[in-house]
Amino acid sequence: MRVNVLVGGPIDLLPLAMIKKRQAEVWIGVDRGAITLVENNIIPAAAIGDFDSISSNALASLQDDLRQVDVYPPEKDYTDTQLGVKLAINKYQPEQIDVFGATGGRLDHLLANIFLPLQKEFIAYLPKIRLIDVQNTVSYYLPGSYTVDHEAGKKYLAFVNLTPVKGLTLVDEKYPLTDWDGDIPFSWTSNEFTAPQNHFTFEQGVVAVIQCADRL
Repeated sequence: MRVNVLVGGPIDLLPLAMIKKRQAEVWIGVDRGAITLVENNIIPAAAIGDFDSISSNALASLQDDLRQVDVYPPEKDYTDTQLGVKLAINKYQPEQIDVFGATGGRLDHLLANIFLPLQKEFIAYLPKIRLIDVQNTVSYYLPGSYTVDHEAGKKYLAFVNLTPVKGLTLVDEKYPLTDWDGDIPFSWTSNEFTAPQNHFTFEQGVVAVIQCADRL
């Protein structure tokens, strides 16, 4: 089962065609993301957040239209995105959580969202979380050997160690790498696929893999 979470990032960065194709799937709207879903004829299973970015009338409309609207105070221990992911995990225990609207806008929000899966509360779900926008798909990996399927339209492939990493090997990408160790976060950026599937391995740490494209 897949749960989709739409948070309140810039609308122009949303892959709306993909989102609309998933209309029948489970959606959680986070803050303004709930409004965006309704405006695109998708009724979320739940809405959650402090809703400080929408009017009181818009919030009242959500409360009238949706079965579950969880309102939190702005001063809280979790970000709105964290609340949405927590709800997805606790309510559905899905095999995949795809988060949309988590990029663009404020850099502090972007960094909080990128590092979210590393937090103690989410680390067990780290391999099941993806961040998706119109240009990028961010996937997370724990140590092991992996195959990466090339997404259509995504020319570039980046490997980003988010923690100290040991033994990172890019097996058959355009720019290979062998048994690399690093102690600080680092992005091996602008690599490329050489086939519909490429492979990589590493022995320790957390690696994010980003498939991305320039925006025309």
